[in-house]
Amino acid sequence: MSTVLNPSITRATAVRVLRQLRADPRTVAMVVVVPTALLTLLYFLYHDSPGGPALFSRIALVLLGVLPFALMFIVTSIAMQRERSSGTLERLLTTPLAKADLLLGYAVAFSLAATVQAVLATTVATYLLGMETAGSVWLVVLIAVVDAWLGVALGLLFSAFARTEFQAVQFMPIVVVPQIFLCGLLVPHDAMPGWLQGIADVLPMTYAVQALQEVGAHASPTGTMWTSLSVVAGFAVTALALAAATLPRKVS
Repeated sequence: MSTVLNPSITRATAVRVLRQLRADPRTVAMVVVVPTALLTLLYFLYHDSPGGPALFSRIALVLLGVLPFALMFIVTSIAMQRERSSGTLERLLTTPLAKADLLLGYAVAFSLAATVQAVLATTVATYLLGMETAGSVWLVVLIAVVDAWLGVALGLLFSAFARTEFQAVQFMPIVVVPQIFLCGLLVPHDAMPGWLQGIADVLPMTYAVQALQEVGAHASPTGTMWTSLSVVAGFAVTALALAAATLPRKVS
């Protein structure tokens, strides 16, 4: 296996994966429809409640970071496991291409899907459901996209430790659910016990939520927002590098 990156191989891998995703209606629905449907459900849940619009805006803003992360983690980890079980990944690993090329191709494909997901969900939440933020909606889109990329990177990483699609799904309560509990969606970070704050401080979704809350509270980008977003991006890059390092040469 080569150690030299080849952009043409990366592009070919990305195109192949995108074609596979497009041919699977369930995956398309998971990526495109589910986040928007959940936000719409949330809107009607709070629509007639006292203070409902403000509460919807606060929760929907955070969910625009959480949902792309969680859903892209599931989609990526299951799709990678299918590549393994079908023998496609093992055949590719016997060819003279770099593991980083292969993983980058997968990452590009899933990240493009994640970008469509984040843009659509943010657009619907803002312009159809009336979500309000002090900052620019494009900053919300940017953060949502980076959060989705994080889900892709972690999905690629943890799929290496699964042998079946069921095992891939089992990582959901280990990797995703604790971050949803501790990111600040359910309880503000400052209101958590100190030991839980310590755990939350090493989880990337905590910083994703902080970045979104900064956009919700400030008309202009803040230093805290950029710092938090950089932390999330750093986690994503690290996870992708670890995924390349742990990609086995043979699939058992």
